[in-house]
Amino acid sequence: MTKSRVAKRYAKALLDLGQEDGKYQQYGKDLADFSLFYERNREFREVIANPAFAVEDRKKILSMILSKSSTSDIVKNFLNLLLDKDRIAAIQEIRSYYESLTDEVAQIARVEVITPRPLKEDARQRLAKALEEMTSKKVRMDISKDDRLIGGLVVKIGDLVLDGSIKAQIEGLKESLGRGE
Repeated sequence: MTKSRVAKRYAKALLDLGQEDGKYQQYGKDLADFSLFYERNREFREVIANPAFAVEDRKKILSMILSKSSTSDIVKNFLNLLLDKDRIAAIQEIRSYYESLTDEVAQIARVEVITPRPLKEDARQRLAKALEEMTSKKVRMDISKDDRLIGGLVVKIGDLVLDGSIKAQIEGLKESLGRGE
C-alpha cells in the first residue's frame, strides 16, 4: 500500500471517531500540534520513527512527551497505534489529509492565490467573497507572491486553475494572433 493511501486511511479513521463524539476539530488541532513538534525535533523524530529501537522504549518516550501536552486521549491512542503499526513517520501526511477531510466536513474550500505583489485588505475581502459565491463554500485563502507575474493573479481551487494573470493573457493573445483570429 502506498504511503498516501495509508495516510488517507488513518486520517479517515480518526475523523470518523471525531465525528462520532463531535470532537473532530479538537483532534485536528492535537494532530497538527504533534505533527509540528515531530517536524521541529529532529532527535525525537530519529528515535521515535526508528525501528532499531524497541517499540516499548519508543512508546515510553512518546508517552512522556504526550503527558506534557493537553493532547486528547483519542489522539494519544491514535499516535500509539501509528507507532505500533510503524506508521508514525507518516504523521505529516496524515495531518494534511485530516485537514482536507475536516475542510470538506465544514464546507471550507482551500484556495491558493498567487499575485505579483501583496493584496490590499479590501481586494482580499472582495476576492474571498467572489470565491465563496463561486464555490458555495467558506474560503480559506493561502496568498503567495510570485515576482514572475506582471499583473493579475492565479487562483487554484483543488484541481481547478483560474489564470487571470497578464502573462496568461499575453500568451492567449499570441496564440490567437498565430492562428490569424
